[in-house]
Amino acid sequence: MKSTSTKAWIEAMRLRTLPVSLAGVIAACGYALLAGSFSPAPAILCAIFAVLAQIASNFANEYYDFTAGLDRAGRDGPRRGVTEGDITPRAMLRATYATLACACMVGLSLVAWGGWWLIIAGVFIALGALAYSTGPYPLSRHALGEAAVVVFFGIVPVTLTFYLQAATVTIPVVLGSVAIGLMGANVLIVNNYRDCDDDRSVGKHTLAVACGRRATRSIYLLNGCVAIALCLPAWRMLPAPARIIPVAYLALHIALWHMLGRRTGSAINPLLGLTALAMLLYSSAFTLAAI
Repeated sequence: MKSTSTKAWIEAMRLRTLPVSLAGVIAACGYALLAGSFSPAPAILCAIFAVLAQIASNFANEYYDFTAGLDRAGRDGPRRGVTEGDITPRAMLRATYATLACACMVGLSLVAWGGWWLIIAGVFIALGALAYSTGPYPLSRHALGEAAVVVFFGIVPVTLTFYLQAATVTIPVVLGSVAIGLMGANVLIVNNYRDCDDDRSVGKHTLAVACGRRATRSIYLLNGCVAIALCLPAWRMLPAPARIIPVAYLALHIALWHMLGRRTGSAINPLLGLTALAMLLYSSAFTLAAI
């Protein structure tokens, strides 16, 4: 019998990327604090929903990439349980939809704060979690993965989490949501930059395959810089000493960009987690400053 160890499932969750889903909710809480409308209950539920939806998307990506023949054993990236034989495809498929169902149940509880129209938003998010890897036009295989991250890990979580607390959405919040999305897209860029050769060999048309490594690395740098520029209206609402935070993020971002250009293969893996961690630290620092 194939092993379905706890370790294999934890690896399938891709824990180092989960800060991407948390960062948007945390940033939204910062904006809510600035607006004087912070509410912990919907914020916590949004965080749980976001993490479950991301885990479901990660499970789906592993299953559907395996069934499409896009993964190989011994790849440079994190170990893939289904491809390596640690998890059966059937178990992964069940886990995908079970986790997505749990996310939807949490999402339903948010109707109490946002109204029944949230069901439509929830369906959109659930379909997005699957459309990244499957369906008639899988986004991850048509150079649209990064765009999907901007929408589903930036614009959607930030604006919805803020709306559920403030019953409105402001321009600074929308700008901040795009900024968080760009930071999240950089995590996927690191992943696709590392896997560029493997993806090209199996016909997986990622942004890195379409643009090449040099241009992809430039997009990584640009995303971080644009993200900070979009957040400037919010930082102007905070005390001057707090403005060291976006400067610190930019310094770290540029350092990671330099490292990305100097590494290949599995040596890039730590940069995946560091990019996600930088995003989480930035969002957390912003919210602490807002307090």
